[in-house]
Amino acid sequence: MEHYSVAENDVTESCLDKAATILPMDSRQMNGHKSESSPGGWSPLLILAGATCCLGSALPTGYNIGVINNPADLMKTFCNESIQARYNVELSKGALNVVWSTVVSIFLIGGVTGSLSAGWLADKLGRRGALAIGNALAILAAILFLCVKAINSVEVLMAGRLIVGLSAGLATSLVPMYMTETAPLKLRGAVGVLCQLGITGGVLVGQILSLSYTLGTKELWHVMLAAFSPLSLISLGLLYVLPESPKYLYVIKGREGDAIKELSRLRNLGRSILDNEIANLDQEAIAAKRTSTWTMARVFKDPTLRLPLILVCAMQAGQQLSGINAIFYYSNTIYTEAGLGVTASEYATLGTGVINVTMALIAVPVMSLFGRRTLFLLSCYLAAGFLIVSCISIIFITAAAAMPWLCLIATLGYVLVYGLGLGPIPYFIGSELFDVGPRPAAMALGSVSNWGGNFIVGMTFPVVEHAIGAYSFLIFAGCTLLLALLNRIYLPETRGKSTMEIAATVTRGFNSRPN
Repeated sequence: MEHYSVAENDVTESCLDKAATILPMDSRQMNGHKSESSPGGWSPLLILAGATCCLGSALPTGYNIGVINNPADLMKTFCNESIQARYNVELSKGALNVVWSTVVSIFLIGGVTGSLSAGWLADKLGRRGALAIGNALAILAAILFLCVKAINSVEVLMAGRLIVGLSAGLATSLVPMYMTETAPLKLRGAVGVLCQLGITGGVLVGQILSLSYTLGTKELWHVMLAAFSPLSLISLGLLYVLPESPKYLYVIKGREGDAIKELSRLRNLGRSILDNEIANLDQEAIAAKRTSTWTMARVFKDPTLRLPLILVCAMQAGQQLSGINAIFYYSNTIYTEAGLGVTASEYATLGTGVINVTMALIAVPVMSLFGRRTLFLLSCYLAAGFLIVSCISIIFITAAAAMPWLCLIATLGYVLVYGLGLGPIPYFIGSELFDVGPRPAAMALGSVSNWGGNFIVGMTFPVVEHAIGAYSFLIFAGCTLLLALLNRIYLPETRGKSTMEIAATVTRGFNSRPN
């Protein structure tokens, strides 16, 4: 520890001198020239951190989203029989639907609650400690799922869904935060995609394991609900091997020596080669010392953070309001109309999930090659176009033989372009728009917006679709175009720039013109 203290004081004094005199070199650093030459790539420890977060936290989140649909009738029957046996009450069809809706939607309530608590936990326990809490909650939920049939309790099933929702809410806030804080600047976009990759992969695995010829059976559906738990258990163990976020240790906790040790482990490089990154950490720490603790209320009230907060929340909610869940809802019908049989349609629907995962994989290197703003706007424009084509082809699906196939192409095209920007970027953009201090609270609020958008679509889409049919796709297209317009005007390009530089371009609210 003493070995680092002298070097740290030297760095601090040097940065203070630079800040006071505004030397030209400091200006070049703020413009990103220093960061371009900074070392760091996919070190073994960074790869392990990415795999642990992707498979141990993000994938269970997606799994619990995708696993609940296929065996719904089996689980409804269990709910009805359980309530009848325990309370001697015969449920009507409407009452059973209310019970089932509660089982499904309580996961979203847990997600919102977990997101709201993520920022506080991330600062109190560290990014790694908060992720461990999320894994522990997931394991507890899995234990409840395994006990559901033996206890014959709907309440235990609901409790499990609520607790796994809490875990999922923590994951969607913490995984992008931890990964972008541990990665070198040039890989920040690539690791930011890992949350979306894990979620889409989890949805696909959930769809596969919930089929009637895998675990989606009357005898095994409770095992199916808990099948993600080995990943959470392994992740919980690996988290204690992984390093804590150097930014958290250096800027939030003021433990400079520990932060430099963890940074050296992550980069697999000696301390002397990391001077540029350490200087960046010191600049952020100096800026953080000038401000008090960041709470959600303070983030809401601070006028300099208003625009980036609106951007983060709009992108997170807009991701859901773009209609991705509706597309998956319609896909089976579209494939049937295209002439595929029932079984072939099921496989085609799984194929849509495979495309979603593939695009998330492709997005990892793509984020390092192209600007976030460019990819996001392109994704929005193309997604809106495919939604409009889907609407038209569904309305006229019997008018011509080619219409069902046009519908199929539009569906696959939408999933492809969604994975280009709309899917991955909203999860990690908050880590680039906000400094370390307000970042946990801001990303937690963004995650709440995502879960809120998911809840709105889940509650309103069946009603809207019943009322206006395929025209509901035009609502999603409109939401996507409005999101694109907002970001075209106000979203700064974040690729290759420090968070301090990015944050400085959006401090004047809607009077900011970062582009």
